[in-house]
Amino acid sequence: MKTTLDLPDELFREVKATAARRGVLMKQFITEALTEKLAAPAPNPEPKPWMKFAGCMASDPGMLAELKRIDQIVEDEFGRVDETDWK
Repeated sequence: MKTTLDLPDELFREVKATAARRGVLMKQFITEALTEKLAAPAPNPEPKPWMKFAGCMASDPGMLAELKRIDQIVEDEFGRVDETDWK
């Protein structure tokens, strides 16, 4: 499949040069890099500050669903915030 990527110029040059040094096509280099990245275990997300307080309730199965619901509400609300208002 073909796709278009918008890469910073410096990164593009580095990828192209590295692929050339290794004697592979840029397409192959990028495919291998993405495959490796996808195979790596996902990093644990940084805990949200409010979860330090509420997280102690996560051991209760009934509370876990409620915590996930609250987390979604918090994420939705922060998604509405205009970052320029925080400066």
